[in-house]
Amino acid sequence: MTRYQAYQGNQVDGAGPLGLVLLTYEALFKALGRSRLAIQAGDMSAEATHTCRAMEALIELNSSLNMQAGGDIAQSLASLYMYMMNRISEGLCSGSTEHVDEVMRLVQELREGWMQLSVQQQKRPEQQVSRLRYAMA
Repeated sequence: MTRYQAYQGNQVDGAGPLGLVLLTYEALFKALGRSRLAIQAGDMSAEATHTCRAMEALIELNSSLNMQAGGDIAQSLASLYMYMMNRISEGLCSGSTEHVDEVMRLVQELREGWMQLSVQQQKRPEQQVSRLRYAMA
């Protein structure tokens, strides 16, 4: 195991539920960016590899939803994750970055929202965590 892999393992082990969500969004965004670069380079093999990683991150985000506690928010996130998965798969090997660009914009918005939630929790740890936090198990 390299030092970087050990660092990554420590980062995951030390992260709470919200931290894991943020790490997953980071992995998703990076995979989409790499997929975009592969599309631009015409490297279909790399595009498939990075698109697969992006799909795995979306599946992880979707499977971590707590539908009972999260209510409408969890339902909306599940629908959005499915939309993103469909968009990515529709554009696979099309030679266009349009689908990846759209999903990257959505991921960026969602990631910013989760980051704001994380900042709010750090500022007010004694307050009850919002319902949005419980959308993720």
